[in-house]
This record gives sequence, structure tokens and C-alpha cells, in this order.
Amino acid sequence: MRQPIGRLRQLWEYLRSSLWFLPTLLVGVGVALAAALIESESFVEREQLTTRWPRLFGAGAEGSRGMLAAIASSMITVAGVAFSITVVAFTLASSQYTSRILRNFMRDRSNQAVLGVFLGVFAYCLVVLRTIRGGDEEVFVPSVAVLVAVLLAFVAIGFLVFFIHHIASSIQASYIIEGASEETIGAIERLFPEENRADEETPLSAPIPTQANWRMIPARTTGYIQGIDEDSLNRVATESQTIIRMERTIGDFVIEATPLAFIAGGKETTTELAGTINAACTIGRYRTVYQDVAFGIRQIVDIALKALSPGINDTTTAVICIDFLGAILVRLAPRSLETARSRHQRVILPRQTFAGFLGDAFAQIRQNADGNVAVLKRLLEILEIISGQTTDPSRRQELTEHAALVMEIVERSVPSAADRQTIKAAMERFLETSSSMQPALRSTRSRHPHPG
Repeated sequence: MRQPIGRLRQLWEYLRSSLWFLPTLLVGVGVALAAALIESESFVEREQLTTRWPRLFGAGAEGSRGMLAAIASSMITVAGVAFSITVVAFTLASSQYTSRILRNFMRDRSNQAVLGVFLGVFAYCLVVLRTIRGGDEEVFVPSVAVLVAVLLAFVAIGFLVFFIHHIASSIQASYIIEGASEETIGAIERLFPEENRADEETPLSAPIPTQANWRMIPARTTGYIQGIDEDSLNRVATESQTIIRMERTIGDFVIEATPLAFIAGGKETTTELAGTINAACTIGRYRTVYQDVAFGIRQIVDIALKALSPGINDTTTAVICIDFLGAILVRLAPRSLETARSRHQRVILPRQTFAGFLGDAFAQIRQNADGNVAVLKRLLEILEIISGQTTDPSRRQELTEHAALVMEIVERSVPSAADRQTIKAAMERFLETSSSMQPALRSTRSRHPHPG
């Protein structure tokens, strides 16, 4: 039972990102509802219904057939139109922003639900239509099922109105960026729940062997590492009395037959051991945000870079991206990230550092913002906000270095003295905020002295 967790998570991510899974479920619900209502006719006194509510349940066989056929044909037509609109939205978003946000559109439950409702009503009408008999045959009209078909048609109209509004909203830059930011923040809450406590590493129960003793575990698949099951790796390492050092981590691209990990200690490397280590790593065609915070940041950065490109030159979208990247880094700033090993003593993973996330978020945007006063000024303002959320001196130093790099670009690329003065004022506020936090830093460090 070591391997299914990662595979099931990969399968669930695939199903969530597909346009067919939820619609298929809703088609099944429609067929089941139709069958249940048809069978319920044997428990209903139809004559009483038609006598008491003739306008609701008094339709004959021909009238019911015509109405169900009209609903079914209109539903499949609207479903086709909705699918076409969705594809057009995918195309616009891909060309205007970045192709990496397409999966966010496909994961959108609203789009999936709308398609599913249209197809489910279509399937429902087909099943009910099949059972209606009239003319020379014994007359059978499932009155309750026919009435429910009419009600479902009105529900579908409501979904159509909602879909038009939703698709118009979902291609707006702020909506797309906010969605990517929320998914990334969700991953942060899941992966880094603890506040920063000054590098609490516990020594390994066994010494790390020298480089000469490491044995390579080759990858068996080519693709991106979407997730690593640390519990499985720890069990394998404990049972085999080895130490596992991952050569590649989440988000890295690994090539078949190249090093995935190295092991030390224990007996000879067996095929079963290599297979179990490979099985603990979920490898796919693309990166996902579930365990990969850097990919969530990458999506927003790509949108900002496209906005800053000469062909688009959309400063407002770039500023929005910086704002939401700031929201992500504000969540990361006070959290414990820099652990050289996992929570398991026999598993060594590459570091995930605040400096790395900070560079991923702002380095390329800064490098592509020559002369853009609004973007450069907003970078400094966001760095100031982030600096107020951490008491770690090394992280505050990283923020200060990024602010200094911004000022280098300002001095080189902003010709107007007035514009330079505006940005320098933002830099002064950043430095003032940093210096005002020094007493808090000293008191925090006295309560939590750094080891060594």
C-alpha cells in the first residue's frame, strides 16, 4: 500500500483538470433520475394527477414527445455552443496571457458544470422520450418525468445565463491572476504550515556517508516531478537501512535513465528498491501547483512578462501580477522553509528557500521593466510590505538586495529626474520600514537565539 497515494493524487488531479469527468457524472445523474421517475409512475395514480392538475400532468403522448424532442435538440445545440465559447476563451487566454493557465480554465468547476447540465438534460430527455407510447400501442406517458423535463429546461436556461456572465469574467486578467494566486496560497498553507523558527534541523540518526558511497537510482520515466511521497521514501529507507538523497525535487524535469536519487548504506541496490523509490515520485507531462509553489508563482510571472513585452505593453496587468505575487510572498515570509532535509531523518531533499521563491517572483519582472516607472515603484512598495512580515534577518537582507537591484535599473533606465525621485521616495520608505523593525528583530532573536 505504499504506492497508491501518489498515483491516486495524480489521477484525481487529472480528473479535476479534464472537461469530461464532471459532465460525464452529470449525464449519469440525468439518466438515473429519468429511470427513477419513470419507475415511480407505477406508484402514482395518473388519473388523479390529471384530474387535479390537468395543465401540469394532462399532456398526451404526441405532445410529450414533441416537447421532449424540442428540449433535447436545444440542449445539445446549446452544449455545442458552450463548448465552442469555452475553446475560444482558452485560445484568447493562451495568446493574451500564457498557455500555462489553460489548465486553470479546464479545472474551472463552473465551466464543467455548465456543460454537464446541458448534456445531462439532453440524456434525461432521451431516456424519458424512449418510454412514451401512444396510438395503437398501450398508452404510457410518464407525467411526472415529463414535468421534471420542463423544469430542468428552465434550470438549463439559468445555467446558460450564468455561463455567459462567467466566461466574460473569467478571461479578465485580474480573475485569472487571482485564481492562480489562490491555488498557490492553498499549496503554501498545506506544505508550510509552521511559522519560521530559525532553522530547526535535527541531526541524522546515522552519519551521512561520503560522496564515494552514494549509489545512483535512475529515473524510469521522463517528465516533471509533480509530487514526492516522503512517507513512502522514509519507510523504504528505514526497512533497507539506507539514506535516500533526492537528486531531483518537485517541479524538476527528469529524463529516463538519468539520476533521480542516490542512496547510501544498506545492502546492494535491488530492482525492487529502485522501483519503490521511483513509485514514490509522481511524474507527469506538466507541472502542477499541488506540491509545487514555485509553479504557481511561475504562472503569474509569465503573465507579467507577457504584459511587459513590447507587443502588448500592458503595465496595469503587470502591476496586478506584482500585487498578487506580493500576496503569495507575504504568506511565505513568516513560514519555516529552509530545511535541508525532510521531516524524516533518512530522506534528504533539495532546499526550498525564501530567497529562491523571491527570485522566482521578482527577478525576471525586474529585468524586463527597464524604464517602467509604475512597475519599478510597485516592486519597491511590495518589497516593503513583505519585509514587514518577517523577523528573519537573512530574509530581510534578501529583500534589501532586491530593492537595491531595482534602484540600479531605475538609475540606468529612467531618464526623468522627477520619476526617479518618485521611485527613490518609495525606496526610502522601504529602508525606513526595515530599520524600524530592528528592535523587534533583536528581541525576537534574543528569545529564539540562532544555533551556533
